[in-house]
Amino acid sequence: MYLPILVLAFYSFNSSPYSATWQGFTLNWYNQLFSDERILLALKNSLIVAFSAVSISAVLGTLMAVGIARYQFPGKTLYRGVSYLPLIIPDIAIAVATLVFLAAFAIPLSLWTIVAAHVVFCLAYVALVVSSRLTNIDPHLEEAALDLGATPIQAFIQVLLPQLMPGIIAGCLLAFVLSLDDFLIASFTAGSGSNTLPMEIFSRIRTGVKPDINALSVILILISAIVAFIAELIRAFGENKG
Repeated sequence: MYLPILVLAFYSFNSSPYSATWQGFTLNWYNQLFSDERILLALKNSLIVAFSAVSISAVLGTLMAVGIARYQFPGKTLYRGVSYLPLIIPDIAIAVATLVFLAAFAIPLSLWTIVAAHVVFCLAYVALVVSSRLTNIDPHLEEAALDLGATPIQAFIQVLLPQLMPGIIAGCLLAFVLSLDDFLIASFTAGSGSNTLPMEIFSRIRTGVKPDINALSVILILISAIVAFIAELIRAFGENKG
């Protein structure tokens, strides 16, 4: 399963501009990435989208998870099912639905429409991870804080939120990786000049895979793997601590 990734990494050090033939070891392709203005701009756009979407999702996802777990309201079961639909709906369906919605209200496409579209699925992932963390927290701790004179907001901020923090961080890291790697939804909702990094990579590989794209792909894989590993460590630490 990982053989294609190993081949990709191997040829990213190939001095030949044609990936099919090996002509020696070089780091030039990695050096070129940091002087490519289009790549750097696409990376900047991807980071803006990922950080913005994750920041919004962290707040809304945490509140959604707490609301579903701690409160009773009409239509709760339906709301829970609808909230987690982005986890199972194909990306193409989310992309088309978002584009139709934006067109219906004549909202011009830009970098911020990508952010709005990414919030849809990032929110669900953050809420899911935070919900799993909530199951390991004793609800009587909040009740004790309320009995001791704390307001509901104080109980949430001072008692519940610190215990949820490992889950929130893990969910945010997972959502960050997913947002950074997304191509399909971004390509449907991006405006002119709002290319993200996956979109820039796709536009280049249509003329053939070059070693600089291999190098960029290796860097993205390493970043994604490191972030996912950190998220799993934080999640496991939070569960063990709970």
